[in-house]
Amino acid sequence: MKQKIFLTLAIVPAVLICVVIANISSACTNVLVSKGASVDGAVLITYTADSAGFYAKLEIYLAADHAPGTMIAVPGKVGIPQVAHTYHVLGSSGQGIMNEFQLAMGETTFGGREELHNKDGALLYPLLMTLGLQRAKTAREAILVMTQLMEEHGYGDEGESISIADKDEAWVLEIVGTGEGGKGAVWVAQRVPDGEISCHANQARIGTFPLDDPANCLYSQNVIEFAVEKGYYDLASGKPFHFADAYAPADVKSKRVCEARVWSVFRRAAPSLNLSTDYHRGVAGAESYPWSIRPDKKLSTADVMALMRDHYEGTEFDMTQGIDAGEYGMPRRWRPLYWKLDENDEQEYSWERPISTQQTGFSFVTQSRNWLPDPVGGVLWYGVDDSYLTCYFPLYCMIDELPQSYVIGSIERFSQDSAWWMFNLVSNYANLKYSHIMPEILTVQAELESTFFALQPAVEQTAADLFASNPRAMQKYLTDYSVMQAEKVTKRWQELAVHLITKYNDGYVRDENGKYPNVGYPHSWLERVLQERPTQFLLPNDVSKDDATVPKTAQPPQPATGIPRTQAGDQPAISVETQIAPEEQGDESGFVLAENQYLVDIRAREVAQFFLNDEIAVWRNQVNAAMQRFQLSNKRLPESEAEFIEKIIAANGIILPELREGCVYVYLPEVRQLMIRVTVE
Repeated sequence: MKQKIFLTLAIVPAVLICVVIANISSACTNVLVSKGASVDGAVLITYTADSAGFYAKLEIYLAADHAPGTMIAVPGKVGIPQVAHTYHVLGSSGQGIMNEFQLAMGETTFGGREELHNKDGALLYPLLMTLGLQRAKTAREAILVMTQLMEEHGYGDEGESISIADKDEAWVLEIVGTGEGGKGAVWVAQRVPDGEISCHANQARIGTFPLDDPANCLYSQNVIEFAVEKGYYDLASGKPFHFADAYAPADVKSKRVCEARVWSVFRRAAPSLNLSTDYHRGVAGAESYPWSIRPDKKLSTADVMALMRDHYEGTEFDMTQGIDAGEYGMPRRWRPLYWKLDENDEQEYSWERPISTQQTGFSFVTQSRNWLPDPVGGVLWYGVDDSYLTCYFPLYCMIDELPQSYVIGSIERFSQDSAWWMFNLVSNYANLKYSHIMPEILTVQAELESTFFALQPAVEQTAADLFASNPRAMQKYLTDYSVMQAEKVTKRWQELAVHLITKYNDGYVRDENGKYPNVGYPHSWLERVLQERPTQFLLPNDVSKDDATVPKTAQPPQPATGIPRTQAGDQPAISVETQIAPEEQGDESGFVLAENQYLVDIRAREVAQFFLNDEIAVWRNQVNAAMQRFQLSNKRLPESEAEFIEKIIAANGIILPELREGCVYVYLPEVRQLMIRVTVE
């Protein structure tokens, strides 16, 4: 079903039309791809609108003519004069995205210096971007339009990075306010070099820039002067002016949760650069990441979508791995991002912050192509909720009706008729058994998106032919096609939700025969359970009259010189639960234990008391963490104890405590454990 949702900022002559556009997102990611860096010569930008409780709705701002004297009213501020004609714009949740000339915009908020926030300014970034799209045809023109509006009416928002793309160029405009009582704004705009890509993620990215190259860089007249006046930059230092350092200096937190996302985009697009992790891990003196890079290969639209689906997979920061991912490798971390073990604790911690996150309201990839008519060349690939599990579908830039399931509903009430709620339901349900459910979602996602890409050439050829003969028929054709695909996605997600809820129920996974086999937990998770609680879940062997059919229980080792006894004096102080009997190891562990030899788990409490020094608790935690990191990043296990010691212990700066006489370290690849072999004389 199609629905007409038309928004205009001003439609009545000589009156004030009130505009209320909230700051919709506070943590986002943008990627910009120049035409020389894309497979087909398209200019692409991406955007994730990330904010808790953010419900996304599609919108259309119809092209319109306006009478002289028409004003746009901004609550509590002086009105903004409307222009004679505004262009057709597709948007979402109060923010324009793409206009009829294939001009597209996205943004991320970097905040900047708090004292520069001028709340008296009339323009918040969603309104600023929407006005730019309604009044400009190219990226350069949009920069001039928006900066002139800020000069006249003031910028009232936090520091902002705005991605701007047209059919030929991609730019980033970075803005900060001038503080309470100030006028205008401070800004710089830089063009992404052709053949390269750029990225920003809630941290100002423009550093040094040319002052005499208007083809590639534009800036406000006060950009350096204002920084000097405020004490942010010292002309006498001899250092080149750096926009980000002056107006939004990066700190440990912004590097960790913002620059890490830039690093991840760049490391995936250009693995050959082998960019260091030092900068985003806050290593002092580490070099910041380049503003733009050349990808190792040209990127398709599908490649760019893939860049927006990222939890640092395959790196040491992989959020699907580790104890924090839970038993089913879930890459989501519940807020807050920063946390302490105790509110009075000085030590603070931070979860990783990925590009794909659960609180995304909507995300998109835009395509702008100069070899096609504007209504055909401009495509908004739109999706709602988590970018990793969403499904992008095409909306052509001149469509005049929208899919109903993307314009109805609210965050206040669940509705199965709402696309946003269905994606949110499926995404949240995946949290129950993420490693099981996620692949099923990705299968449906790939099926739909690959179909859209396969249909695209034929659809666009038909539309281009219609454009030459009957533009109105072309608009209806592309509108019907866009709406149909969007509703197809919603219907498929409704079916997917029913399927998943039926199949994954009460901890079971229903099979194709309608049976409910036990699934249990992954082996790696069970290992961690036993590491933390080695004896709680242990079942003692049954005592049986028939000794031939019952495995023998491992007998505790006899006391040896240097190994203290218990108070009773008749047994060594090593609990039976922490031993591995010789007959249970044998050939499986790669060596055979003699009758007077036993293996003791290094994690046993008794080890701390009788075999190692007093610092064993700290050392044991270091070893366990080192083993875990190694196992997560290496598929091949060490072949020998020596290799384990060298690669795990030494690499992590851990010094093995000296063992008592009769004890040596051994590593069992089969069970992935460092053990102590005890020889009892």
